[in-house]
Amino acid sequence: MRITEQLLRQRSEHNDGILSELEEVALHQFEIEKIENVDKLCKHLKILLLQNNIIEKIENVQRLKELEYLNLALNNITKIENLGGCESLKKLDLTVNFIDVTDLEESVLNLKDNEKLEDLYLMGNPCTEWDGWRLFVVASLPQLRQLDGKLITPSERIEAARRLSSLKSQLKEKIKEKQAKPQSETSSTAYTTENRKKMYLEMARVSLTPASGRGYVLTSNGDHVHRRRNCRVEMKYMTIV
Repeated sequence: MRITEQLLRQRSEHNDGILSELEEVALHQFEIEKIENVDKLCKHLKILLLQNNIIEKIENVQRLKELEYLNLALNNITKIENLGGCESLKKLDLTVNFIDVTDLEESVLNLKDNEKLEDLYLMGNPCTEWDGWRLFVVASLPQLRQLDGKLITPSERIEAARRLSSLKSQLKEKIKEKQAKPQSETSSTAYTTENRKKMYLEMARVSLTPASGRGYVLTSNGDHVHRRRNCRVEMKYMTIV
């Protein structure tokens, strides 16, 4: 599904369909593949809920100067980007996406201009398999107050700053390991953007919403550890959204 003017008007009935004054819009579980039109039609948005779709890229939100909360959990995003213009952004939820160590540093750097960002969620992303990911993010984004719902303490900030140089070296090694891994080692049932999209659309075709079935993640035959773990995180998340 596309984000059209008609869809936005339907989702803004509480605001009499006046898009130019809309401050919040919920578009979760709509089979949306691309973010579009919200920055042109809803310039005063403060809350944009896009969780549980199949969005692959963060785009077309740069002009949302008043946006405070962006929820993109349960999507197919591989990199954090194009948020520099969201100068009011306070909370960003990217729970259970596909941000890996290969794009972690660039993703973090792309948030440096978001000076008001206090609350960031990255749990369930492949990058969190690296033990040093949290300290790396804490050291790189001093404006954060919470990461994955856990308060960042002064002692954690000090440790993160002290270890930043070694963490960068570790990250480079992790990236080398990742890039050296043969493509054939990726299982056809692995939790990838392609497989998630396929499962998502299959469930949509049999008229089950992704949330009601929690089912599209249950099709796993359990032969891949990374997928099993992310399925559990995804199911847990869907019980609270």
